[in-house]
Amino acid sequence: MAKSKKMYYCTECGQEQAKWAGRCPNCGAWHTLVEREVSKKQQKVKVDKTEEPEPINTDSAKQITRMGTNIGEFDRVLGGGLVQGSVILLGGEPGVGKSTLMLQVLNKLDTSNVVYFSGEESKEQIRLRADRLEVEDEQLLLSTESSLEKIIYNMDKLTPNLIVVDSIQTVHSEEVNNIPGSITQVKECSSRLAQKAKEIGSIVILIGHITKSGNIAGPKVMEHLVDTVLYLEGGDNDLYRVLRTMKNRFGSTNEVGIFSMNEKGLDSVDNPSSFFLSEQKEKTPGTAVAVSMEGTRPFLIEIQALVTDSSYGNPQRTAHGIGYKRLSMLLAVLEKRAGYQMGVEDVFVNIVGGMKIDETAINLSLVAALASSFRDKKLDPKSVYIGEVGLVGEVRAVPFIEKRVKEAAKFGYENIYIPDSNLDTVDQFESQVIGVKSIGHFFSLVF
Repeated sequence: MAKSKKMYYCTECGQEQAKWAGRCPNCGAWHTLVEREVSKKQQKVKVDKTEEPEPINTDSAKQITRMGTNIGEFDRVLGGGLVQGSVILLGGEPGVGKSTLMLQVLNKLDTSNVVYFSGEESKEQIRLRADRLEVEDEQLLLSTESSLEKIIYNMDKLTPNLIVVDSIQTVHSEEVNNIPGSITQVKECSSRLAQKAKEIGSIVILIGHITKSGNIAGPKVMEHLVDTVLYLEGGDNDLYRVLRTMKNRFGSTNEVGIFSMNEKGLDSVDNPSSFFLSEQKEKTPGTAVAVSMEGTRPFLIEIQALVTDSSYGNPQRTAHGIGYKRLSMLLAVLEKRAGYQMGVEDVFVNIVGGMKIDETAINLSLVAALASSFRDKKLDPKSVYIGEVGLVGEVRAVPFIEKRVKEAAKFGYENIYIPDSNLDTVDQFESQVIGVKSIGHFFSLVF
């Protein structure tokens, strides 16, 4: 006879808990936990037949076949296209363009028998968006079914090549008593859809919402069930969207796709460097160009800084596109190591185009922009600055230096300032590559 006990799961991270309320020991969030009945069978399970282990290099291993989407940036993050039988999780904030991107992908596919399941919008709403995006594929089937059992029934009946579930939080199973969107429902529905995808060889794309902390709801119970996890990022007022790969069993996790938003949907940005450079032809004090790496792709970005006398008691520090703590650190380095009195100045920093950069290789460009605005002196418009700035004022080596230098040289920049320790790994170009040891040495070269 089976014994049952009550188990509890965190609504934020999905971690199993021992009590029903309080602070989760895994993610630290305060909330009520979700109860689930768990049965334990006392009888032993009889094993009749099992799959025999095979050598890892056997010739019988299946070759991965990919289906191109004809959208270059989407194929890039997937590693070349969609893999048959794979399960993909696409997350993002509400209104960022997840459904729009999926409709465009389905419209561009060179395949038939594709089903779009939407539990959030009516058919009329989806058709209006399809008309705006000029989606005219008659092979694309539409359903507003949100019952897991009915979705699986349609998968068995139609055996589609690809299905999209928008969103996984709206799907519910009749066998689970919890409400749609709960950890138990999300885990059960994701698991069964993934199993069915492997069984019939269909590609399944699950669209998921993110929580207040910026993660897909129930990430710990979903990410291990899917093959690929993608995040679509970008604010309401940003002209771009960034598609990042967080997990990929069939490719690299170091790729990103850049899209621009317009009235007809999302367009691939094949040349991000020109997209994120300012249209201002004549440079002014406080502007500098850096080369950032997003995944394995380098592109040029322009950093703007404004340093001005403070009109209030407490100087302002405002940063758009970089972390506030990094700005504070670099200001302290400028004041301590270069003698720039930044403590009484208002400082504003912005990355053109609204891009958000986390890597430290843009530090030298940021320092150059701050010093240029503070001294009210223009920087050379044909120069690029690459390097990490340490706390003692040294300029440290950065990875992918050759790719960064090639990208800058391709756009005609004549002077490329890089860490002195990176000089040995860079080939000679038509541009002049200049090694920098410290910010003191750097300022003696540019001013």
